[in-house]
Amino acid sequence: MPSEKNIKELERLSDVFSKAKSIYFTEYHGLKVSEITELRSEFYKADVEYLVAKNTLLKKAALSNNIEGLDIILKGSTAIAVSYGEPVAPAKVIKEFTKESDLPGVKGILFDGHVLPGSDFKKLAEMPSKDVMLSQLISMLQSPLQKFVSTVHAPMQNVVGVLNSLKEKKLN
Repeated sequence: MPSEKNIKELERLSDVFSKAKSIYFTEYHGLKVSEITELRSEFYKADVEYLVAKNTLLKKAALSNNIEGLDIILKGSTAIAVSYGEPVAPAKVIKEFTKESDLPGVKGILFDGHVLPGSDFKKLAEMPSKDVMLSQLISMLQSPLQKFVSTVHAPMQNVVGVLNSLKEKKLN
């Protein structure tokens, strides 16, 4: 019979899986306490939750949310970095942190309901944030519109210029 503690933890993890935009499954074994504290601090600044959980509870929470394919990932010590907002935020924090240390290693990623291998973490870490991508999209959309407006506006300016020239000739 499962303990009350495990039942509550399973409920909490099921809730995490249902609300998260992305979950990064990491290997933390080998990090010093001071390094884990620093890593948690960096995650906190990026609005990312970092949890250590039992693999069996993680598997059950995933299955309760109809997520499969985590069996290969959930071996050994596992901590999860959970983002409810910006899905690439954990990747950016991990990338920056691993410049000084090889850990934590990314074993796998749950990204928008899809399980990705840990090797994809570097691609995600290189991606710009959602805000940056939106601003790039807006500038790409805005440029053709500006060219269109100036193209439509140019003949009108030419007509006005010709009319002003004729007016000045008639006055002189």
